[in-house]
Amino acid sequence: MDIAVIGSNMVDLITYIDRMPAEGETLEAPDFKMGCGGKGANQAVAAARLGSEVLMVTRVGTDIFADNTVSNFEKNGIDTRYVMRTEGSSGVAPIFVDAESHNSILIIKGANAQLSSADIDSAAADIAQCKLIVLQLEVPLETVYAAIRFGKKHDIPVLLNPAPAQPNLVLSDVKDCEYFMPNESELSLLTGMPVDTLDDVRNAASALLEAGMKNVIVTLGSRGVLWMADGVDELLPAFDVQPRDTTGAGDAFIGCFSHYVVETGDVRLALEKANRYAADSVTKLGTQTSYATAEEFIKL
Repeated sequence: MDIAVIGSNMVDLITYIDRMPAEGETLEAPDFKMGCGGKGANQAVAAARLGSEVLMVTRVGTDIFADNTVSNFEKNGIDTRYVMRTEGSSGVAPIFVDAESHNSILIIKGANAQLSSADIDSAAADIAQCKLIVLQLEVPLETVYAAIRFGKKHDIPVLLNPAPAQPNLVLSDVKDCEYFMPNESELSLLTGMPVDTLDDVRNAASALLEAGMKNVIVTLGSRGVLWMADGVDELLPAFDVQPRDTTGAGDAFIGCFSHYVVETGDVRLALEKANRYAADSVTKLGTQTSYATAEEFIKL
């Protein structure tokens, strides 16, 4: 097994809008789509579509969305032995995408809030065979910390995407991650520092390196991606594309990076591939539906 994704799944309820309604106002929206999402699931699907063997450790509810989520994992070739059921609602994410392709997202964690360190223990033998552990913050923080400790104990590199940003994240509990991947707003929230200019971003990323992080990789949207590590300070420019829907682009980036860093061990190459993969995803509507397969990506 290549990658263990320990994290969330959601049902995306995507409404395409011209603008958000004012308080008390009702507007007609031009389009609506429903799909499978959640940061953990998105990252797992992106990596699997590119050819990685992916083990998913997550929880779904007992509602009408759960079977569809499991089926979607299986359709994408993801190992679902540790997709567990919790009484009640699955995770749900209402998403609003405006005419300029900007998105606003609400998340209801549902069953994701019940993913625990005991679930990691139940999957321990199989997670220990993986080459990378991928984490996000749509599940309880203690579960994230437990997964990082597991990775350190078993000498498995860990990638943490600290999203959605949580100001109560304890940096000393996540410093053992090999790859720490915030976007610029998450970087600002976690460090309490501005990110208005590239120098600001560098200063904030440097603060994370001083806190013990090994590789700080900051996704900056149209400004590209900044990689900082011991002796490394490199800005990879973004690809120039016409965006239609930016939902899930960060997850596309992380899933692709995870695939290529496991396959090649080359961080810079993995960043270049991830940059291109994420750029392609925003030219298409939807979240996982916008992620290219390995064959499609080769053609790019």
